[in-house]
Amino acid sequence: MDDGAVETIGREGAAGGTPEDPLEVPGEGRLIAGRYRLRHVLGRGSMGTVWAAHDEVLRRDVAVKEVLLPPGAPDGEATVLRERTLREARSAAALAHPNLVTLYDVAQVDGDPYVVMELVPSSSLAEVVRQRGPLTDAQGAVVADAVAAALEAAHRAGITHRDVKPGNVLVAHDGRVKLTDFGIARNVAEATLTSRGITLGTPAFIAPEVAAGGEVTSAADQWSLGATLYAAMTGVPPYEGANVLQTVNQVVHGEVPSASVCGALGPVVAGLMTRDPAERLPLAEVRRVVRPLLPEPGADAFPADAPTRPVVEVVRPPAVPANAPLAADPGPLPFRPTAPAGPGRRSRPLLALAAVVLFAVCAAGGFALTRTVAGASVLPPPAVHAPTLPSLTGTPSLRPTTTSAATANGEQGAEFTISVGADWTGFLEQRANKGLVPSTVVHLVAPGGAHEVAVQRFPDYHPGHVVDDYVRVVRSRWGGDRYFGEGLEPVEAAGGWEAAVRYSYRTAERAADVRGVATGPDLRRSRYSLVLPRGADLWVVEVVVPTEQEETGRELFDAVAPTFAVVG
Repeated sequence: MDDGAVETIGREGAAGGTPEDPLEVPGEGRLIAGRYRLRHVLGRGSMGTVWAAHDEVLRRDVAVKEVLLPPGAPDGEATVLRERTLREARSAAALAHPNLVTLYDVAQVDGDPYVVMELVPSSSLAEVVRQRGPLTDAQGAVVADAVAAALEAAHRAGITHRDVKPGNVLVAHDGRVKLTDFGIARNVAEATLTSRGITLGTPAFIAPEVAAGGEVTSAADQWSLGATLYAAMTGVPPYEGANVLQTVNQVVHGEVPSASVCGALGPVVAGLMTRDPAERLPLAEVRRVVRPLLPEPGADAFPADAPTRPVVEVVRPPAVPANAPLAADPGPLPFRPTAPAGPGRRSRPLLALAAVVLFAVCAAGGFALTRTVAGASVLPPPAVHAPTLPSLTGTPSLRPTTTSAATANGEQGAEFTISVGADWTGFLEQRANKGLVPSTVVHLVAPGGAHEVAVQRFPDYHPGHVVDDYVRVVRSRWGGDRYFGEGLEPVEAAGGWEAAVRYSYRTAERAADVRGVATGPDLRRSRYSLVLPRGADLWVVEVVVPTEQEETGRELFDAVAPTFAVVG
């Protein structure tokens, strides 16, 4: 069960994990704020590194979370993240409860925040389930009682956790259970998208109203607690999909999974995982219901020698079948002949492809979804579980849509228009793009989720970068056996530092669930891109379809790409 927890790479501690030799990493031995000596890394992820450290003033061991800023983040966005970290740290510092990891201090080094917390020798609940299998009824009751109590204390203080999941529940080596990470290490995407939408934590555990763009209230924590208990009692997350958006689609539109597989905690899980936030089981009632299941005081609910329990067999609706395996070398995908580049433009071949597309988004860290384009529903309707992937019947009736691909609030020159199907829905994603400038991607998705038009904008891309830099960075994300069949040509398009390019290629994506377990043959996608330098910006318009619908995808691209225009 992989719920996006911080990667454990050191000894036991606040980030969870089992004892092992610490890794030699840069930063060991540093003295933070004149008192906190960094010893070794406990865990790290895309949004932060957690260190085991020693407070040389009070002479106690602590955990220090180093909040990471994505490379190339604009100064304004970095400032927002620092300020938000401090604000949330002040809120968390007001909490004092035995089932909450205590926050001691926030130190600043060159303006960057370091969050100092209680060091809890522990493993995350995700790791416990991964190593030992689903919890017993007594263990589940201990977790439910502890996390419910922690959330009660937070909600009384006016604080919503927003990311309750197995990776944020710690099972201490002495049997205590603590909730950690009240949003201290949010990424820049959240800081820049707060006024326009939401940021998802781990899709399988997020409340449906939050995934659909609704208000985040304390009731969202109740749903997430239910989803966490479901995963703990079964060994599998409550929702699974071949990719992040399919998982989120199930959360918003799919049926609530049956809690009958959760043993004695079934009534609690069912009461918490109720779509109407007002109808969810109150946290005090959660504690009352599980009280008879709790072990005797002083008993160790998580003994090290307990036998491993098998994952519970969960019946799910049939998933959309994966495609047949991709041939070793399917060959190029040439475009139809087009006009050469205009005079005065460089016509040298340039390769370009989209940075990360809809069906390869990673589930480890966080994913930003925003309001829909043109007022449509925030997510596609539920996928139709048919023997084959949904197909496009010819080119759909296209409707002009105007939206923004801004990387920050109030940014100018980011609005564009493009024509897509009238029933397609939109998602907004911010990317850090290591080695390049941050970008914004607007995903426009057909009902069923199998077909996509993606528009990506890199602001102020030129003259510091050229298209070849973009290609080099993006290609590195596909292994040699994942990327096939190039076809490209320059096209006539004025307005930028370089020639525009039409580009086609195929990819093979590994079909896996949120635990990284293969679920079938690779997913084959054919992709058609238009790379357009516009002033100092770089724009990429891409159509993505299943490879067996390649011809239809080419026709769709030919219909959609010419409708793209930057507004203003």
